[in-house]
Amino acid sequence: MTAYQPRRRSSSSSSVFIIAPAEGRGARRGKETARKDYAQRPSMATQTTASCTGSTLLQPLSDMINLPLDQVNFVACQVFALLMAVWFRIYLHPSKTSPFIRHVVATLLGFYLALFCFGWYSLHFLVQSGLSYGVMVFSGLEHMHRYCFIVTLGYLILCQITRVYVFDYGMYSADFTGPMMVITQKITSMVFEIRDGLCKRESQLTSSQKYLAISKMPSLLEYLSYNCNFMGILAGPTCSYKDYSSFIEGTCYQPRHRQHANGGENGKHQQSEPSPKNAVISKLCTCAVSLGAYLSLCKVLPVEYAINDDFVSSTPFHLQVVYLYLSMLALRPKYYFVWTLADAINNAAGFGFSGYNKDGSPQWDLISNVRILGIELATSFKMFIDNWNIQTGHWLKRVCYERCPINPTAATFMLSAMWHGVYPGYYLTFITGTTMTLAARAIRHNIRPYFLVSDSLKRIYDVITWAGTQVAISYTVLPFVLLAVGPSLKFYMSWYFCLHLVALLVVLALPVKSRRRQAKEEQDSLHSSTDNNCNQKDKAT
Repeated sequence: MTAYQPRRRSSSSSSVFIIAPAEGRGARRGKETARKDYAQRPSMATQTTASCTGSTLLQPLSDMINLPLDQVNFVACQVFALLMAVWFRIYLHPSKTSPFIRHVVATLLGFYLALFCFGWYSLHFLVQSGLSYGVMVFSGLEHMHRYCFIVTLGYLILCQITRVYVFDYGMYSADFTGPMMVITQKITSMVFEIRDGLCKRESQLTSSQKYLAISKMPSLLEYLSYNCNFMGILAGPTCSYKDYSSFIEGTCYQPRHRQHANGGENGKHQQSEPSPKNAVISKLCTCAVSLGAYLSLCKVLPVEYAINDDFVSSTPFHLQVVYLYLSMLALRPKYYFVWTLADAINNAAGFGFSGYNKDGSPQWDLISNVRILGIELATSFKMFIDNWNIQTGHWLKRVCYERCPINPTAATFMLSAMWHGVYPGYYLTFITGTTMTLAARAIRHNIRPYFLVSDSLKRIYDVITWAGTQVAISYTVLPFVLLAVGPSLKFYMSWYFCLHLVALLVVLALPVKSRRRQAKEEQDSLHSSTDNNCNQKDKAT
């Protein structure tokens, strides 16, 4: 679910489960032996040195802190990008420098970071971008979006197949296809936005499509800068071309101020450019807390222990549910760290301003990828998804959900699975996710109204749906973490596919109208009510 996706080689031995029932001396002695064997294994840095194709300059640091070299390179490059972002905003400000220079510097720095992290594998970024730009230039506007979509996504999938099944299946690696996933999002978004701006009438577009529509073909430099700039080359997040172009040209502040601020506050703040300092400091603090939480919890609560034979056979089911939730909770700070750091880098460069709050403080969440409280306190499947990997959700909505004429929910989940990679666990997750989403929608549509009659009933409903959502998400996402078919099916069989069966029964017993059909009926009823009002006025006249 993220562009930067560390891979793990699965391990049969895990840390001792902290909620396990009381054991005899023999069992404890066996686990202590297993723990010692685990500690005596080769270090992670040693295991992944051979698989790292980037620079080996930081190898001594990797050995010192016992972390894989590719991860050390990634974090070092992101820290360097953060420093360059501050320099970029101050010394290459749009008021001092032309857009051409800003495009050139952002692109060259991006290529340098890619080479440092991935070595010659970074050539794939240029090949993918070059092939897609050639299709954009030489194909007609009417079919450009289809051809570019097929070429861009097809090249990504080809690289993922080669990396997984030819080189290092399951290897812990900073995965050169991660940046390609973000580039794929940007290219496919751009071609649809170009088609919206050059081939469609405004009456055919939604309000967001009108805003994002591109009215002229980008130059090669603008295109490469958008895809490979140093702020987002390693971990994204994706963004619209129009927003990025406004940032480079220095026009990203005033229009968004007018759109989001109140009239009285508009005159108060429009003369000065908002500073991202507070937002960057806040997000860096979040990064530090997330990284500390992940490093301290990931070994205590390994996800793989959920399918351990001894654990499954000796632990009561309700404790298995608790452990599943806690192990997935311990895994999420890794993604919080990567996404929040990427957001801070963009903000430090001056990109990401989305308007002002009611109190006049600037908002820097235009391209934020995660809302942590929204995830941890989610009371529905949709609420969790809307706050997780936000920009990827926007991309899926704009490219697939809003444009697919048949079963957009299933098509969106399938596109998401194909974009993430070729591990079978991804497809198990998204197939399960489709069923869970439909079931959650049916429950919300049919049952929630009965709990809205009073505040106390609504609180009870929120608590129940929060617990159900967190368990359902953990159950759905576990194959995404385990990657392979065998361990994933082993887990589902240990739970007797219970949540699959419950979700199917809910979908069959509580049918709910699709959102498109519901929106259409609401629109039709609005038109009919308007017509009735007009008829009544005519009769009155």
